[in-house]
Amino acid sequence: MYQFNQFESRENLDNALADKVEAILREAVKLKGKASIAVSGGSTPKGFFEALSQKDLPWREITITLADERWVNIDSDASNTKLVHENLIQNKAVDANFFHIKQGEALNAETLADLNLAANTTVLPFDVLILGMGEDGHTASLFPCSDEVNAALSQGAPALLKVTPKTAPHDRITFSFSTLAQSKNTILHICGDGKKAVLDKAIDGEETLAMPIRAFLHHPTLQTDVYWAE
Repeated sequence: MYQFNQFESRENLDNALADKVEAILREAVKLKGKASIAVSGGSTPKGFFEALSQKDLPWREITITLADERWVNIDSDASNTKLVHENLIQNKAVDANFFHIKQGEALNAETLADLNLAANTTVLPFDVLILGMGEDGHTASLFPCSDEVNAALSQGAPALLKVTPKTAPHDRITFSFSTLAQSKNTILHICGDGKKAVLDKAIDGEETLAMPIRAFLHHPTLQTDVYWAE
């Protein structure tokens, strides 16, 4: 299930989302002594990252990671890790911890086993998850075109797995749906009329393999808060 939140401008959205995430992270640190957040890449979250980086939070107790990542070098312009370090782990957030889901050269079974162990003992479950959405209805790297989409959406999937999309470049590492769905707060952050049209299509249909974002939007108990601005 979902709740749709519309904002007059992207700046208003970014600030409102940063306020919401600040409150979630602050409360988590208060209750547990630590907090974790998974974010997504692309150009859409840059303003949100900037706004959140200015929050006076106990950043040393907060771990940031990615919902998914392209298997590229960290200095590549395609690297979401680079994006997060340049736009979020700045200003007051410079002392935040970062959990790398892209580690090493080869994305093989041994690498995945090590990363799954580390993720389960470090950042999971997330206190807050910020998702994006592609024109094909993918979210994180749950691509409908990939051979791995069934496994990535299944309840028995490991926390992290390799995905090779057929309509996008680079191998990916992504958290599985069942792991992402354990987040205490889930937010879908999208902007523009094009993404609103994709959202409407996702809402109108049921087949999750065709549009994996539907696994979140139509889940009977998982609440996904949609934040949208034109």
